[in-house]
Amino acid sequence: MKDLEHIRAKKSFIIDMDGVIYHGNRLLKGALEFVDWLSVNGKGYLFLTNSSERSPLELAQKLSRLGIMVDPEHFYTSALATASFLASQRPGGSVYVIGEPGLIQALYDAGFTMNNVNPDYVVVGEGRGYSVEALERAVKLVLGGARLIGTNPDLSGPVEGGIVPACGALVAPIELATKNKAYFVGKPNPLMMRHGLRRLNSRREDTVIVGDRMDTDIVAGIESEIETVLVLSGVTTLEETGVYPYQPRHILEGVFEIPNP
Repeated sequence: MKDLEHIRAKKSFIIDMDGVIYHGNRLLKGALEFVDWLSVNGKGYLFLTNSSERSPLELAQKLSRLGIMVDPEHFYTSALATASFLASQRPGGSVYVIGEPGLIQALYDAGFTMNNVNPDYVVVGEGRGYSVEALERAVKLVLGGARLIGTNPDLSGPVEGGIVPACGALVAPIELATKNKAYFVGKPNPLMMRHGLRRLNSRREDTVIVGDRMDTDIVAGIESEIETVLVLSGVTTLEETGVYPYQPRHILEGVFEIPNP
């Protein structure tokens, strides 16, 4: 279920980060060599992450601390995709945000103001700012007419110590309490994938997506007709792939396999 030469022949790579390049603050096997291989071989590449906590600059700085030097232009987050989507829907609107500075800054940059009284949108991302008080306010605002937006549908994410709740899990109590379903902008939403292709200036036929999640990365690639590579270095085991009605084109142990002849 892998054809490494076929993968290496692709012109552009869309790459997830958590579980593919690192776990928390631990670089995964072969990540440095993989990024070096992309640069040396003139590949277009974009780190497309459903994480909304950090800005592209902060993500670049994190990789730098881990020993990988990458310009911020190579990163695109669900926070940026969410801000872009909302700006197209309600230019100059207002939001109530449960999330970290990366999400808040993206919304500010897109022309949104913060509003905890009568916002157009309640936007939820990952982060430590989630509390019972914030949850209660979000429920009140959604019941008052604010539209509920999630940066991504991930229920969990990998860290050094195991698994932590992600955006989908944090949005769920608001959905249940208000009987309103959130609209999620991040992967597998095709919007996110189209943004990635535009950033790369690449055709889908020339591109491959590398990720560790069947329910976001792989289905996003399939629905966008982009070739898929699942790596088993994150949240998905080989046994778990069998429960899904769709399958990746390739399955690798990790990105370390790609540069190696």
